[in-house]
Amino acid sequence: MQASCGNHGYSGMAVSVRGLYFVVTLFLGSFFGSVFMLGPVLPLMLFSPAWYRWLTDRIVATWLTLPVALLELVFKVKVVITGDGFVPGERSVIIMNHRTRLDWMFLWCCLLRYSYLRLEKICLKAALKAIPGFGWAMQVASFIFIHRRWEDDRRHMENMLQYFCDIREPLQLLIFPEGTDLTENTKVRSDEFAEKNSLPKYEYVLHPRTTGFTFIVDTLRKGDNLDAIHDITVAYPQNIPQTERHLLSGLFPREIHFHVRRYPVSTLPGSGPQLQTWCQERWAEKEERLRDFYTGARCFDASGRSRIPPCKTELRVHLIKAASLLYWNAFILLCCAGLYLSPALRAYFLLVVLFYLGQQRAVGGLELLELACHRRWNGVAGLRREGGDGNGGDQGDDKAASGKKE
Repeated sequence: MQASCGNHGYSGMAVSVRGLYFVVTLFLGSFFGSVFMLGPVLPLMLFSPAWYRWLTDRIVATWLTLPVALLELVFKVKVVITGDGFVPGERSVIIMNHRTRLDWMFLWCCLLRYSYLRLEKICLKAALKAIPGFGWAMQVASFIFIHRRWEDDRRHMENMLQYFCDIREPLQLLIFPEGTDLTENTKVRSDEFAEKNSLPKYEYVLHPRTTGFTFIVDTLRKGDNLDAIHDITVAYPQNIPQTERHLLSGLFPREIHFHVRRYPVSTLPGSGPQLQTWCQERWAEKEERLRDFYTGARCFDASGRSRIPPCKTELRVHLIKAASLLYWNAFILLCCAGLYLSPALRAYFLLVVLFYLGQQRAVGGLELLELACHRRWNGVAGLRREGGDGNGGDQGDDKAASGKKE
């Protein structure tokens, strides 16, 4: 069952030159970007968290264009988007099936055309914030990190979502209600869950865990910070890179297909149980849609077009990708040269790296420091204080699993 789990042809993977170029370029871009582009902006957090958020979102978005440029310009990955599209700039929750561990990154190919990358936030596994470069940038971007302990995660989600509502900064929050990517092992657990709850077994998706989804939607709706839900189904006709190791070995997807369904907030059910049922119904639809995709012509829509045109022309998208590729390759080379030639730059580099490492140990992450600064300047009593970095057992609580990216 190739479409639902496993890539058996990928055994014995070796590192390829193009895979190494992709991974190293992304890592160095995020690492040097965190130090030299985001580092100078960090003090602004102490004086105006809202302006800090406005500026850092736009800086981080410049990096988010880099994987898109590499995938489409260098590795010739074809992106096909069908369905309802987006209304540019609207505030939404994005729910998507988690076919591979890399779906979140591939989604940027869609958002670059139909939305604004500066709006995107991701709900993801807390351990990822400790990764140098990537994790630092995600902290600065105020992604929502969870530990799969519902009481702790619920409090943190509430704080983060209330913060975005308070500063009136629009966001498009990506969550994976399945909680993890589709593999043979996770499918077994999903089947066991289905048997226990008298639900049908799925082949192409996992059963969603709806507690986190309903909490997020209800919180944003109460804070008047939600316009729609975008239900996205992703599929890969050929070459399904399950993990980062597949990219490192040069096994990139030839095509990525996205099907978008847009549900205005006014059409959503009101109560929590009804919203949970609504989410489960969307996943039943995904199962059928993906079955038709993989057993048929391997496309979601015979027309191959979205009903709503993208907010950017293909020419503009191409120019953005070309500019991103040129900028980030030049930026990485200049950073390497500067560190080699300038003792002052090396001192600054060391100072910022030590700050990133130290603040995480002291306060648990820059997103928590940002919340504390917001409380201090605005006296927001509704935000609950969070202590430490919350490190602990990463138990598989189904209720807290919704939204986790592994």
